[in-house]
This record gives sequence, structure tokens and C-alpha cells, in this order.
Amino acid sequence: MSEGIRLQKFLAQAGVASRRRCEELIEQGRVSVNGEMVTRQGVTVLHGDVVEFDGVRVNPPTEESHVYILLNKPQGYVTTVEDRHAERTVMELVSRDKRIFPVGRLDMNTEGLIILTDDGDFANFITHPRYGCTKEYFARCRSAVNPEDVDRIREGVDIGDGVITSPCEVIAVGKSGNDFIVRIKEGRKRQIRRMFEAVGTRVAYLRRRAIGPIRDEELPLGRWRYLTDSEIEALGYKVSRE
Repeated sequence: MSEGIRLQKFLAQAGVASRRRCEELIEQGRVSVNGEMVTRQGVTVLHGDVVEFDGVRVNPPTEESHVYILLNKPQGYVTTVEDRHAERTVMELVSRDKRIFPVGRLDMNTEGLIILTDDGDFANFITHPRYGCTKEYFARCRSAVNPEDVDRIREGVDIGDGVITSPCEVIAVGKSGNDFIVRIKEGRKRQIRRMFEAVGTRVAYLRRRAIGPIRDEELPLGRWRYLTDSEIEALGYKVSRE
């Protein structure tokens, strides 16, 4: 780190949160460098600088091996490190001796696969749309969705706040017209639910089945395991093990 490193990248590599989330933490005034609060992006951290998050010193990133965990999240848990308004977070389900954080989000009532790590670059790689990591979901709707509305979702729909979703893959499962496999590359808040709400129905049950090529039908709800190097590399990310 002799040439310096951007503050948000320093925090992400130290395992505080994903890079985008670290940018939000900076803007919220929760980060200081050498005793001075930082609220703008682009600050460079140099060797010997003291960085604190919520008043606690953040140790510089090391060359130690990172941790990559796959969790099958049950309903009722919030995907965040901390939330004073939530009764339960996914952190309660994972035993750990290093600072880790969830990659992306699943809403409280959604089940399925989520990755936790201390590798901020990896988290950015998985969540940023430009890298094209597809997430696959099974959605069961409260009422049947006609083919014309399914096509609207495929092409992109207005989910509010002026947001038009990108084209995605929607496959009907069975003959009821209620069940679908949905594959998206975005990760907007409650996106799957909001897409179906945009065509007049609500999702009764939602489960994430895959993150890129990673899937595990045998992993019980509420349980976790470490990702293998081959799984991480199958995502297109080069992992280094010291």
C-alpha cells in the first residue's frame, strides 16, 4: 500500500463491506482517517494512516486468504451485518473468526443462496451488473400471469421511481401459470417481487436457486459451507490462496 489506496477499496479489502456499501458508509459520516471524518469519495489512504469505522480501528488489508461462504438463507433473516430494527440477521447463522459480510441482498421473506465473504473486490465482481453474474430464482405467484404480461417482464418493466428493469429470462414452470424460473443480472431491492407487481400480481414464495454457475440443492435451509476454489473461479474470478 506504499502508493496509497482509495478509502472505499481499503475498507472493502479489509472486510468491512462491499465496495459500493463502503461508499455509502463514507457518505454517512461513519468513517474517519487520522481522526477526521470523511464524507466524500476519492480520499486516498497511505501507509500508516489510521482508519476507523464507527470509532473502531480498521486493520489494513492483508495477504491472508479470504473467506468465501455459501449460505442457504431461510425466511425471517435480514441480509445485513447489522440492523437495529431487525430481530435476526444472516450473521447469526454463520460461525466465523473473521469479519465477513453478505454479498448483495435477499429480502427477509426470500429464501435461498447468498454468499458471505471478507473480499470486497469479489463482492463488487458478483454484484456489479457490468460483470454479468446471473442470479436464478424460483417464483410462485398468488395468481396466474398471462403470457403477454410474462413478455412484458422479459422485455423490462417500470418497477417505480423511474426504474425500468433490463431484459431478463422468464420461464413458466408447469401449467398453472403461477410458477416461474427467473434469471436476472441486476440486483435492485425486491426486484423480482416488484417486476411481478408491475403486471398486477404478487409473489407468494421466492427462492434464489443459483448465483452464476453456483447451485446446491443439497444444502439445508439455515446451513452454510465454504465455496471451493473451482466454484469461485467458475464465476470468472481469480482467487489467490496463500
